[in-house]
Amino acid sequence: MPLLQGKKALIFGVANEKSIAWSIARAFHEQGAELAFTYAGKPLEKRVKPLAESLNAAAVISCNVSSDEEIANVFKELGKVWDGVDIIIHAVAFANKDELKGTILNTTRSGFATAMDISVYSFISIMKEAAPMMKGRDACGLTLSYYGAVKVFPSYNVMGVAKAALESSVRYLAEALGPEGIRVNAISAGPIRTLAAAGVNGFLNILNHVESKAPLRRNVTQKDVASSSVYLCSELASGVTGEIHYVDGGYNAIGL
Repeated sequence: MPLLQGKKALIFGVANEKSIAWSIARAFHEQGAELAFTYAGKPLEKRVKPLAESLNAAAVISCNVSSDEEIANVFKELGKVWDGVDIIIHAVAFANKDELKGTILNTTRSGFATAMDISVYSFISIMKEAAPMMKGRDACGLTLSYYGAVKVFPSYNVMGVAKAALESSVRYLAEALGPEGIRVNAISAGPIRTLAAAGVNGFLNILNHVESKAPLRRNVTQKDVASSSVYLCSELASGVTGEIHYVDGGYNAIGL
């Protein structure tokens, strides 16, 4: 039987066909999950809707994750077609492009607040609104992080701080939602060519360095992350929560 047969998964963060969230969605579909998607306003609607429809999505809903009202509306609309939610995928992050250059001293107060709001608080708000629909379903939430949360990477700056806060949020959410049977984890993926990664100054240098130094001597792919997502959101990981699971070819194990 497919690992996610009968599961209902809501995906936040698809931007195009190269998105990690899209690869996760396809892997979930292959494993029997029913899917719903959100998209970040009109500019992304024309990209996301055709992708969602190709996987027979139950719903495709607009959501600005910086708005609690819009997040709440997602679950109100989803409640019209589903009686519950088993999986939340949070693949959302943002920082102003100018602050992903130079050093963290380039960070503005408003830019810091924006990065934390969209990249971190959105996951907390989503899980809060999702909890009533996830209760008692052996459900889980999964977000995406990066090694820049614990080590310094050139130009990652405020996004590294945000990812550190996101990883801490995973642990606190795991504790808060555990009594309801809801698991919360994160995948810390190696560098992957995506629309979001393109905004980090010097990204190609990071990509080439990791490829040469990681134990597997390669960069990971969207498919690698998707495969681990299937595991973490399936019954195979029923005892796993509060974890930051590295999918980076082993790079995090290397000191020099």
